[in-house]
Amino acid sequence: MQPPSSGHAAELHRRFAAEARAERPDLAALCLLIGAVADGSLDEAGMDAAQVELDRLAGELPYRPGAPAAWAVALRQALGDRHGFHGTPGDYRRLESSLLHEVLRRRRGLPILLSVVWMEVARRAGAPVYGVALPGHFVVGFGPEEDQVLADPFGGGRVLTGTDAELLVVGATGSPLDPSYLTPAAPLDVILRILNNIRAWAAARPERSDVALWAVQLSLLLPSHPARLRHELAQVLLRRGEFLAAATELEAYAQVVAPVDTAAADRLRAEARAARALLN
Repeated sequence: MQPPSSGHAAELHRRFAAEARAERPDLAALCLLIGAVADGSLDEAGMDAAQVELDRLAGELPYRPGAPAAWAVALRQALGDRHGFHGTPGDYRRLESSLLHEVLRRRRGLPILLSVVWMEVARRAGAPVYGVALPGHFVVGFGPEEDQVLADPFGGGRVLTGTDAELLVVGATGSPLDPSYLTPAAPLDVILRILNNIRAWAAARPERSDVALWAVQLSLLLPSHPARLRHELAQVLLRRGEFLAAATELEAYAQVVAPVDTAAADRLRAEARAARALLN
C-alpha cells in the first residue's frame, strides 16, 4: 500500500477539511478520503465504486421491513449472513481494517468500520440508524431511545440484548453500562474515533511514522479535536527528524496552553528549544 504523491495528499487533506466543515458531513466520503490518504491506489473511480457498492447493498434490503428490530434483522441477514461482513481478532492488527474501501473489499474490519458499512447501507434504505460508541466496541443502534435495538456488526450483525451490551462495556471498562453510552454518535465523532484507532495502530509500529503523521494531521483538520493533538504532532515530527517543524508546533501549542497552565507552556517552550538545538 503506497501513499499518494505529496501534491495529491495535500489536495485530499483540503477536501477532507472542507467535507468535515460541511453543514451535514458525509460519513462515507470522509472515510474514503482517509482511505485515499492511506492508499495512493484509491483514486476517484475507486471512491465512486465504493459509494456504488454501498448503494448496491442497500438495494438488497427489503422495503421498510418494519420496527427497529426488523431493520436490525434485515441488515444482519443481508450484510452478515449473505455477504459475510464480520470481524476477527486478527483484524485489529491490519491497517486495512480501518479503511472503508478495504473493508468493503475484504468483508472484514474493526467494529467501527463495519458499523460504518451498516449505517451507510441502512441509511440509504431509509432505516432509523446511528452509531453507538460503547467503550472499546462500536455498535449500531436502530430506533428511538425508548425502542432502541442494538446490533454488533463485528459479530456479523448479532442483535444485542441488554445483557449483551452490558457485558461488552464491562469487558472493556470494568464498569457497568451507563445510559449515556447509548446516545447516537455524531459523524465527526465517528471519524475522530477512526483516526484515533489508526494513530494507535501506528504508535505500536515506530517504523510507520508516516501513518502516524497523516492520521494526526487529519485529526487536527476536524472542527473539534483535543488540543493535545498539537503536542502529539510535534512528537511525530521529532521522530521523523523534522526538528524545525516540531519546534514550531511546540511553540504554537505553548501559546494555546499558556493562559491556563503557565508551567506546561514553559515545558513546551523548553521542548521547542531542545528540538531547535538538534538542528546544530
